[in-house]
Amino acid sequence: MPRASVNGRVAERAAGDLVSDYVAHLARTGRGTVNAEANARRFLHRWPEPQQWAAQPLAQRLSEDPNTRTFVTFLIVWGHVRPGYDYLVSRKLASFWREITGTSLEEDMARFCRAAESIGYTPINAWRSASQSVGRLLIQSGRRLDELIVADFAELTAACRNHEEATGKGTRHYRSALSCAHRVLFHLGIIDTPPPHWQGPESYERRMADVAASLRPAFVACLERKAATCRQKTVTGTATRLAHFGRFLAQIDPDLSSLAELGRERHIEPYLNSISSAVNSKSGAPISPADQDRRIRAIAGFLTDVAEWGWEQAPSRELVFRSDMVRLPRTLPRYLPVDADRRLSEALERSEYRQAADALLLQRACGLRIGELLDLELDCVHEIPGNGAWLKVPLGKLDTERMVPLDDETVALIDRIVATRTEGRPLLHPRTRRLVQFLFTHHGRRLGQAALRLELDRAAKEAGLGHVTSHQLRHTFATAMVNAGVSLQSLMALLGHVSAEMSLRYGRLFDQTVRAEYERALDLAKARIGPLPDNKRRIPLRADGDWRDEPALKSRLAGGYCLRAPAQGACPYANICEHCPSFRTDAASVSVLGAQRIDAEALAQDAEARGWIEEAERHRRLITRLDALLAEAEEAG
Repeated sequence: MPRASVNGRVAERAAGDLVSDYVAHLARTGRGTVNAEANARRFLHRWPEPQQWAAQPLAQRLSEDPNTRTFVTFLIVWGHVRPGYDYLVSRKLASFWREITGTSLEEDMARFCRAAESIGYTPINAWRSASQSVGRLLIQSGRRLDELIVADFAELTAACRNHEEATGKGTRHYRSALSCAHRVLFHLGIIDTPPPHWQGPESYERRMADVAASLRPAFVACLERKAATCRQKTVTGTATRLAHFGRFLAQIDPDLSSLAELGRERHIEPYLNSISSAVNSKSGAPISPADQDRRIRAIAGFLTDVAEWGWEQAPSRELVFRSDMVRLPRTLPRYLPVDADRRLSEALERSEYRQAADALLLQRACGLRIGELLDLELDCVHEIPGNGAWLKVPLGKLDTERMVPLDDETVALIDRIVATRTEGRPLLHPRTRRLVQFLFTHHGRRLGQAALRLELDRAAKEAGLGHVTSHQLRHTFATAMVNAGVSLQSLMALLGHVSAEMSLRYGRLFDQTVRAEYERALDLAKARIGPLPDNKRRIPLRADGDWRDEPALKSRLAGGYCLRAPAQGACPYANICEHCPSFRTDAASVSVLGAQRIDAEALAQDAEARGWIEEAERHRRLITRLDALLAEAEEAG
């Protein structure tokens, strides 16, 4: 039975025919009550033209008699009534899938679900999205699936927003379903553009809402000017830091009317002091030195720009100086030790979320930045005859492309990624604005950084590691290359560095010159005490010295003494008898114990002078025990 258009009386159909169709529909779907026909006739008696019911206020439509609600749903899904998006958002339509049996909706909904599953959605999520968004769009628009347009999505989205404002009830599930439906129709070729990001960028005016009204135009104008020449991410970060500065000025000097009135002592120095004690708004922890430095540089750049642009309200003199910048610690790259690297890789191999796990494994295998990783295209592997396979890394942080050689294992990993990715239409690249088939796609869109971070956190926890960042995988790759002896020029090419200084950070990790000098000095130190003894040799005494002065670990024993090389460590059996609870002494042994105590004191001082702290503590423990034994012997005497 085709869907009828809504014009005048139910497409000029007699009420009796409409009731007959309703009763037949109930029988076809395995239902039917003795009152069903009567309820339908009662509704039609009140509303001979059912579309007049749809014109009533929402509260009246929602208060419809429950006994006639099934008939209303029948009229809706068969196209006899368009109830309005406000009604469709407010009603759950619990029996929707049963009601569409035999209608054109059934065919369109099945087609949508198949397409959603083809780009990675699970059957249950495809089903939910179909009923929560596509079904409502088809009902209200009166169109077929192929005829839906972006404006239909905008109308349903507006209805969701109005419902949320009016009732206070969230409609996130509707927005999620709409995004899914929009994406599926894009990949079906019905809609030409993919859905916008659900959050969308805030306007600069909104970002600067807490800045004083007199200063806000200057802040907004500066950000808009920088948006013309800088990346969006750069401008977004600058906006965040300018907002901090603007809020601070509004608090300490609400009467400030122009940037020209800014003063070093009154405004800039107090702000610099506040940065040193600023805390992260989310974690409550102090912000890092790097974040402190970025906030200061943002203000310095802002004031420099407005001065160079010749703005009337630019400060008359320089207010932020080089000495104000935070001196950042020069930390070494944070790589994963070999055992931790192995455990993390094994955890990723066991993961059920194959695409995100394989993406992280590829990042570790090639040393990519996370942005470069997610920007990889489907044809990123290039086979060079006689020269193996190479990975083409797209433009990244430094706006440079590069080629990274691949081994057979990494090529197999990329083949696995290609097999698990979901098909779909090319997507618009966020930076180049050209259509691209990305290597990592899921649910018809490019894989996001948040998904990788969640998977990395899960794998790190399973591997028994602490917090691990994706950039540490890049550091681990670079460290492995340095340990293998790769040249500086090759390391720069592999990592995409444009200056040797960037790659030399990894050279500081394992400097071969430092290692050679260390081993030379260690050999000289060992030569002072001779070679380490084997099982048949003892360290000899120097001919001109006392045994207590030898550069070795020494112990005074009852019948002699013991010498050990420092590399051997302290003997676990030294003075074991004196500490034994079964050891007893008497007055005849006081002289022997006293001499042993004198030697132990001298040996403790000698060990402290040589920096052998543990050896000195061992002698101190022996002295304490000897004092107790001497006291015991004196009492016995």
